Parts: sequence; C-alpha cells; structure tokens
Amino acid sequence: MSEKNREGKRSARERLAEERDRQKARDKQRRALIVGAAVVGVLGLAAVVGLLAANSGDDDKSDTAGPVVAPKGVSDKDGPAIPVGKESAKSTLTIWEDFRCPACKGFEDGYRSTIHELADKGQLKVEYHLATLIDGNMGGSGSKRAANAAACAQDEGKFRPYHDVLFKNQPAETDDAFSKNGKLIELAGQVDGLDNDSFKKCVEDGRHDSWVDKSHKAFQDAKLRGTPTVRLNGKDIFGDQNNPLSPQKLKQKVEEANRN
Repeated sequence: MSEKNREGKRSARERLAEERDRQKARDKQRRALIVGAAVVGVLGLAAVVGLLAANSGDDDKSDTAGPVVAPKGVSDKDGPAIPVGKESAKSTLTIWEDFRCPACKGFEDGYRSTIHELADKGQLKVEYHLATLIDGNMGGSGSKRAANAAACAQDEGKFRPYHDVLFKNQPAETDDAFSKNGKLIELAGQVDGLDNDSFKKCVEDGRHDSWVDKSHKAFQDAKLRGTPTVRLNGKDIFGDQNNPLSPQKLKQKVEEANRN
C-alpha cells in the first residue's frame, strides 16, 4: 500500500473519531438541556404551588372577625333581626336599615312615633335588620360600628331608645363619625341606664361585629333595592312613588291586616 493510501485511511479514521466525539458532545449537551428544563419545570411548579398556598393562606386570614355572637333575643327569620314589640302581635313590620343612611333617617323621623304607638298597643311587632351599605359605598366603618353598638344596646334591653338616638344624631353621610367608639358610647348617655361598663366593653370589643357581618350578608343575599326596605307581613310598602306611604296609611294597613 502506498504511503498516500495509508494517509488517506488514517485521515478517514480520524475524521470518524472526531465525528463520534462531536456526537457525544451534542448528546451530553442535549441531556444537560433536558435535565435543566426539568429542574426549571419543577422549580416553576413549586413557585406556583407556593403562590397558591400563599393565596390560600390570605383567604384563611381574611375572616378575622371571630365567631358570630348574636345579641340577646334576636330572630334569624329571614336573616338576623332584632325584634321590638310583643310577639303576640298579628302583624310584623320588617325594616332593613343602615345607621349612616340619610334615607333611613328620613323614614325614622317620619314614622318613628307611629311605629312606637302601634308596637306599644300590641298591634305590631318590628324586626330590625342592620346593614352596612354606606360603609361599602362611601368607605369607613361607621355603619358597622353603630350596628355593633345597637346590638350591644339590645343586650342591655335598650335597643329601641338607642336606635332612635343614633338616627336623631346621624352625621352627614360623608362624615364617618360613628366609626369612633367614643362617640357611640357618648350617645349612650342619652338613654337611661345604658351608659354602663358592660355596654362600653361590648362596644369597644366589637362583640357583635361578626353578627353584623352576617346581617349584611343576608341583606346582600336577599338582593334588596337598598335601605330602607320596609315590608308589612312580607309585602314591600315603602318606596312606591305611585302609591306613597304615610303614617296614617301605615296605621290603616296594620288595622286591615289584623282584622283578617
């Protein structure tokens, strides 16, 4: 074999060996990429799982108001409600109110004495459902703080007079004065026997905050048009511009219902 042929065969073997080396290098690089991608995938999955866990933790922390503590003598019929009047009364007036709501104050100022008269005569029982609509619309916490204080007054057997004091002293809708527990305790001084240590502690501790949340949730679930919503024996009687209610009409409606 000539020297030239031997050189050609050696070069061919060298080229083949070099090609095998290059293939091994490519295979090694490919395996590294696959492993790297797998690691990244695992880390990415771990990050997602961690994010979901963090979000789940946030959800768990969102409900921090504590257990529902209902005020004394409340009714859960059609949602949490504070009853006023004799249970034996034939007719029931259901009222959804927000202590920061100007329209609710207007209703109370116009119908307060009539409702008291009918309740005191045993002709009507009233169920007050407390909402926190204005807190959501305007910001602040006055609706909730006032509702908690009213529930505290119920514990003391003083809901109705304190309820009336709150509406008589309602601040402007944009003024969140009822968010201050000190203001709510100060107003309790206008109700005989309410300005005591147990009432103050109840207000300051927010004892009925979760119950107020439950009451507002019932308001939302009922998909009511707003506050005040007033129903006599389940029928909406307030807010119809074509047939406006008046104190005298309310008396007539209760008398007619009680005759049936």
